[in-house]
Amino acid sequence: MDMNFKYFEVYTRNSRGLQLFTCKWVPLTSPKAIVFLCHGCGERLASAGYAVYGVDYEGHGRSGGVRCLINKFDNIVDDCEDFFKIIGELQEYRGKPRFLYGDSMGGSVCLLLHKRDPSFWDGTILVAPMCKISDKLMKPFPIVVNVLTKFENIIPKWKIVPTKNIIASAFKDRAKREEIRSNKLIYQDKPRLKTAMEMRRTSMGLEDTLHEVTLPFLVLQGEKDRVTDPEISRALYEKASSTDKTIKLYMGMCHGIATGESDENIALVFRDIIAWLDKRSQDPIFDSFGSNEPTIGSSIIHTTKTV
Repeated sequence: MDMNFKYFEVYTRNSRGLQLFTCKWVPLTSPKAIVFLCHGCGERLASAGYAVYGVDYEGHGRSGGVRCLINKFDNIVDDCEDFFKIIGELQEYRGKPRFLYGDSMGGSVCLLLHKRDPSFWDGTILVAPMCKISDKLMKPFPIVVNVLTKFENIIPKWKIVPTKNIIASAFKDRAKREEIRSNKLIYQDKPRLKTAMEMRRTSMGLEDTLHEVTLPFLVLQGEKDRVTDPEISRALYEKASSTDKTIKLYMGMCHGIATGESDENIALVFRDIIAWLDKRSQDPIFDSFGSNEPTIGSSIIHTTKTV
């Protein structure tokens, strides 16, 4: 099958001297806009005419660092911001809208990037975002949190946190699930203590400030998601101050709606994503300075049945 985009890989170094893996999918024609991945894959978006850039977080994928150790969540946000802003300000992309795309934990990164510089981004795609601790989960008692906090800097790498089999829960399609399990770049052990504590702090911080979200966004999630509860997406939609906000909940889908479902379901999800991006990339309200003004005056909830 002929591809209408080119793919490139480049290694760079972050401000802490660690090697980071970056990649890009660039359409053969002038792109409609730029999409920056905070976890995700760019082929479908590039095929639809978007320039797509991604970076593996420290300790993740092909980047350097201790495997899946997050010493400071802000370090991840720093690295993404540094890389994305360099690309976004290139002369070749002047006047092009700039969108963020984040899956699961990547949704947290997107929201934190937006909070740092709201005027730089024109919108974000949030797939089952981690931006609130579900009320359905048993939260640890304060005394337990206090104890773990005392130890997180002493034994930060300790794989102490018990978890369910996330791959089994996230990837409904059997073939895709087995492909993920055989991918050596994907961490499949228990979360490290420091990582778990940083993710908890980040989620709680975002939960308390969902009303500060102002950029246009599309949040998508499977209604059978058992990894990130759909109530999280509903809370974001209801509390965000954005005037352009859309939520899509897919009946029968699980956590990995963009990667772990049937080909038909994944295609449906990306049709919705691309339609949302196309509307906001072609709208004349976006000026040459990448205005972050809303393009839609009303908020709509969509519930979509899937095969």
